Amino acid sequence: MTLALYHPTASPVHRAPAGLKLLALAVLSGVLFAVPRLDLVGAALAGVLAVGLGAARLPVRLLWGQVRPVLLWLAALFVVHLLVTDVATGALAVLRLLTLVLAAAVVTATSRVTELVAVVERICAPLRLVGVRPARSGLVIAMTLRFIPLVAERAARIREAQAARGGSRRLTILVVPLLIQVLQMAHTVAEALDARGADDDAPRGRAPRRGRR
Repeated sequence: MTLALYHPTASPVHRAPAGLKLLALAVLSGVLFAVPRLDLVGAALAGVLAVGLGAARLPVRLLWGQVRPVLLWLAALFVVHLLVTDVATGALAVLRLLTLVLAAAVVTATSRVTELVAVVERICAPLRLVGVRPARSGLVIAMTLRFIPLVAERAARIREAQAARGGSRRLTILVVPLLIQVLQMAHTVAEALDARGADDDAPRGRAPRRGRR
């Protein structure tokens, strides 16, 4: 699944603080799994669509692009519930996940990456007492948000190249070259971060001590 990055539009949802939107997403996640009622979950799904398409004025293709890659998994989940539980439980599980996917897409499409990273750093700030570095946590989030669509783009290019050569479209043939490219990107990024001192634990503004002469 590709990640819906920021889609610039002048809307009230875009102007809302990123922290408030992440809090709303967290509350929605808790409510969806705490209330096992199909009508309320359906109402939550309708509300998310109303916010995304109406208040945030996001294009339908953007939200559909988030749903389409997970349709197969949702269908498989529904089939499993049909075999193990019942139709109502399967529909409830599918609607819950579908609502969360769309809600997360609305949050990421209406919030800049820098805003989301700043929220994560503020949340992690108290963890400095136990050795956690908020800036590093924010960097991890930023790189994750950037690399998910990048990996999806590389996978699409590999599929197009294989189709142009008349090759098979089997998943196993796609995974190997994609994995090689991902490892190469990870190695390049790691070298760049290491060259910039991203793993340096020395406090900023203080030069490292030199040995006595």
